[in-house]
Amino acid sequence: MGAVRTRRMPRAVREQQMLDAAVQIFGRRGYTAASMDEIAELAGVSKPLVYLYLNSKEDLFTACIRREAAALTEAIRAGVRPGLPADRQLWEGLRAFFTHTARHPEGWAVLHLQARTHGESFAAEIAAMRAEIVEFVTQLILVAAREAHRDPGLPEREVAGLAEALVGAAESLADWANATPGVSARQAAATLMNFAWAGLGDLMEDRPWTPPADDLTAPTALT
Repeated sequence: MGAVRTRRMPRAVREQQMLDAAVQIFGRRGYTAASMDEIAELAGVSKPLVYLYLNSKEDLFTACIRREAAALTEAIRAGVRPGLPADRQLWEGLRAFFTHTARHPEGWAVLHLQARTHGESFAAEIAAMRAEIVEFVTQLILVAAREAHRDPGLPEREVAGLAEALVGAAESLADWANATPGVSARQAAATLMNFAWAGLGDLMEDRPWTPPADDLTAPTALT
């Protein structure tokens, strides 16, 4: 492979160019199989320049995780318009999530498939991102439920588990949608709304499902 010629450009622009290339390679090949040579070639720079800007493969991967995580959380927050009914806010948040993961499949692969399995420090970055998303969804559901119940004291713990379940379902469905030809972001969001909103809608109407009275082994239900 011949020497890579680079033209001068601002450091911040060049660094984003390297991150773009790194996300593609990490997302397609995985952290272990990805090489700094491949990343440098795709970015159109020399390998020493990648090391100069981003220090090491580990630091480069961490920078990719942080950038992609910030972009995903911002897309979800930007997609939800305050003041709409609870189902519309959830719908718009889900549609924003699936639109972003569909448009950036390599970035989603880095976040959901690669970062979780290649070291504690990478997993911690993902855990922080996921906690932020779960908290956002928790507050979205909580505000709607409190308004529906006209009870400002409704405990947050009663909806936190629902938010965890919803985020987990969205993550799995994003993997499925990206791997299944012909599934649009709108279709994926509608699928999850149909799966989740029946239960959430009943919660808003103060009609939670509870285990049978004679089921002594059932876990305590949300009430």
